[in-house]
Amino acid sequence: MESFKAYVERIIYRNADNGYTVLSAEENGCETICVGVFRFIEPGEYLEFSGDFVFHPTYGEQFKVDHYETIVPDDIFAIGRYLSSGAIKGIGQVTAQRIIEKFGEDTLRILDEEPERLAEIKGISRKKAQEIAAQQEEKKDLRKALMFLGGFGISNAMAVKIYNQYQNAVYDIIRENPYQLADDILGIGFRKADEIAFQAGIAADSDFRIRSCILYELLQAASDGHVYLPDDVLIRRTLEELRPITVDEVPSISEADIERCMMDLAIESRLIIKTDDHCRQVYHSLYYYTELGIAKMLHEIDLKGRVPEGKILERIREVEKKSGITLDELQKEAVIQAANSGILVITGGPGTGKTTTINAIIKYFEQDYKEILLAAPTGRAAKRMTEATGWEAKTIHRMLDLSGELEDTSAGARFDRNEDNPLEADVIIIDEMSMVDMFLMSALLRAIEPGTRLILVGDVDQLPSVGPGNVLRDIIDSECFKTVKLTKIFRQAEESDIVVNAHKINRGEQIDLRPDSRDFIFIKRDNTQAVLSAVLGLVRDKLPGYVDTDPSEIQVLSPVKKGPLGVEYINKFLQDNLNPAAPGKEEIPVGSVIFREGDKVMHIKNNYELEWEMRTNSGFVYEQGKGIFNGDIGVIQKINPHSRLMEVRFDDGKYVIYDFEQLEEVVLAYATTIHKAQGSEYPAVVLPLLSGPDLLMNRNILYTAVTRAKKCVCITGAEEAVTRMIGNVREQKRYSGLKERILEFKGRVL
Repeated sequence: MESFKAYVERIIYRNADNGYTVLSAEENGCETICVGVFRFIEPGEYLEFSGDFVFHPTYGEQFKVDHYETIVPDDIFAIGRYLSSGAIKGIGQVTAQRIIEKFGEDTLRILDEEPERLAEIKGISRKKAQEIAAQQEEKKDLRKALMFLGGFGISNAMAVKIYNQYQNAVYDIIRENPYQLADDILGIGFRKADEIAFQAGIAADSDFRIRSCILYELLQAASDGHVYLPDDVLIRRTLEELRPITVDEVPSISEADIERCMMDLAIESRLIIKTDDHCRQVYHSLYYYTELGIAKMLHEIDLKGRVPEGKILERIREVEKKSGITLDELQKEAVIQAANSGILVITGGPGTGKTTTINAIIKYFEQDYKEILLAAPTGRAAKRMTEATGWEAKTIHRMLDLSGELEDTSAGARFDRNEDNPLEADVIIIDEMSMVDMFLMSALLRAIEPGTRLILVGDVDQLPSVGPGNVLRDIIDSECFKTVKLTKIFRQAEESDIVVNAHKINRGEQIDLRPDSRDFIFIKRDNTQAVLSAVLGLVRDKLPGYVDTDPSEIQVLSPVKKGPLGVEYINKFLQDNLNPAAPGKEEIPVGSVIFREGDKVMHIKNNYELEWEMRTNSGFVYEQGKGIFNGDIGVIQKINPHSRLMEVRFDDGKYVIYDFEQLEEVVLAYATTIHKAQGSEYPAVVLPLLSGPDLLMNRNILYTAVTRAKKCVCITGAEEAVTRMIGNVREQKRYSGLKERILEFKGRVL
C-alpha cells in the first residue's frame, strides 16, 4: 500500500448516495486522479491518501484510495487556499482573505471551536456564521463516526452507509444493540453484527442477539429455497448458530429463550406464525406477505373469458392450415383455455409439444392483433424461445426493465415496470417457469394488469428454482387455475433416446444403456481416474465433431460440488488439460482457484448493479446496462494484474469488467452442478456418475440433467449409479406455503 499527501484540486464525480468520488489531487504541480469513498471532502482540503495505483481500461492510471486522513494545514498559505477553494459554502476568496487577516494561524481553531466569531468579519452575518458552523460540525461528526466504526473493522464505504442511516445515534446503537445493523443496513448480516457486538461487549445471551439470529436463520433458509421453517427446525438451527464460541464458554441460551424471542418478534409483526395440522410455520414477514401477494394477484388476473368453443376451434383449424401443423387434443385444449382464461399453465416433459403449442397460441392471438410478450428466466432460455417461435423473447428481468438498483430488503432487484407502470400487453407467455422464484413471480405479477392473459409454461418435474419458493408446482397443486399437462411424445421426439429415456426416468423405469444409441451414450468406467479420462476425451476430442460445436459448448454436469468427481475438482482437471498455463497468458489466483485468460466461467450470484456493455466486432459499444445473474456463463477475455481487472464475455454477448475484489461471484464452469444448469440447453451434456449422497443422487436430478442436452447425453461411470438415481425419489423438502395462500384467497373470492 502506498501513501502521499496532496490538496483536493477538484471533484470530478460524486455519487451522493454512497459517497463514491473521483477527484483530482495536486501537490507540487503533479496531478493524481483518486477514486474512493469521500463523503464530505471538498476542493482545497489537504489529505493523506493511502491505497494502490490501478489502471482503468478507459480512464487510465488512478489511485484507488482505501483510507484517507484530513491533515490540518500548517501555514497561512495553505489555510488561505483551503478557505478560498469553496470547501466551506459562504466563504469566497475575498472573505477568506479577511478571515486570515483577522485570525491568522488561529483560523482553523476558530472554525472548529468558535465558528460564531466569524460574524466579526465584514460580509459574514450571524446567520451565515451559524450555517458555516453547522457545515463544520457535520463534517466533524462524519469523520469521528468513520474512525469509531473503523475500529470495528467496518470499511469506509459501509461506515458512510451506517452513518447516513443513524447519524450521531450510531454510537448508542453500537453500544446497546449492534444487531440493529443487520436489520437496517443491506450488506451487514447477523455474523458481521455478531462480530461487532462481541467487540462492543454485548452479552452472548442478549435477546437482541437471539432475535437477530432467528431472522438470520430464516433468510439463510431462503438460500436453500425455503419460504418458511417449521418452528422446531428454526429453533434447532438457531441454537446451533448461537452455540458457544469457545469450549470454556458456558451455554446459557435455551429453546425456551428462542421460543420467547420468536413470540416477541411475532407480536412486532416481524415474524408471521401460521399453524397447520402438522406444525407451526414460521415466516419472515417479508416472505409471508410476498407469498400472500402472489396468491392475491393470481386471483385478480385470472378473469374468465366467454369465447364460444366452436369459434375457437374454427380459428385453430385456420392456424393449423396456415402453419402446416396438426395439434393433438391436449394442445387444442391449451389454445382453448388460453383464449378463455386469465391464467393458464402448460406443463409437460421433453418432446410433448410445448413449443408447438406456444406457437399455435401466438398465431391464434396474432389474428386479433393482440400485443404479445415472450420471456424466460435466463438469457439462454430466452434465446432458445426466440429461435423456436420467431418472436423476440427477453429475460423476465429485461422485460420488467431492471433498474439496476437493489430493494432495501432481501427481495432483490427493483424494476421500472410495476403496478404504477404496467406492461403494455394483451398476452404474456413465460417459459421455463420451474426456475421462477417467489420474488421474481411477485415482480412479474405486479406489472400485469387484470385483463392481460398470463400463460406459464414449464416442466414441473424439473428441479425447483434456486431462489425461495416452489411457484410452478404450488400453482398447479392448488388446482385453482386452468392447467394442461401435455403427455403425448410426438413421432420425431420418439426417435430420440434422450426424450424416451427422460420420460422413463421420470416414471421411475430403468433405462437400457445400450452401446448403439446415437444420442444417449453410456461409457462404463469403474474408478475416478478412468471416469475423468473419459470426460476429457469426450469434451476435447470426440463430442465437438460429433455434435458439430466448439468444446466450450460441451457441458459437464455433476450432482455434487465436492469430492473426486465433484464440480470443483473436475474444473481444475479440465482447466489443466483444456486451458493450461502458457507464456503470455495472464492468470490470477483467487483463494484455491486460478482464473486464466480463456477459461470458461460462471457468475453465481444475482448482481443487479454490475455494469455490462454490448460491442460490435470492431469494439464499438452499442448498448449498456446493469445486471448479471446466477448461472450466466462466459469466457475470460483479458486479465490485467496491474489494474486488478478481469474482463468476461458472456454467452449473450455482454462484456463485464470485474474488479478482483468481485471475483468471489465467479467460478470456473467447465463443469457445473446440475442445479446450476436449470433453464439451460447445451448441444451435448457429459455426466460423470459413480457415487454420492442420497439427497443428490436422485431421480429428479438425473431427469433434469438429461433434459439439458439437445443432441447428445454421455454418461460415464457405473451403471449401478444410474440405476440407484432412478430408484431414489428422496428429495430435499422445500417449505413453501403458496398453495395454501392461493386456497385461502379462493375461499375469499367464492
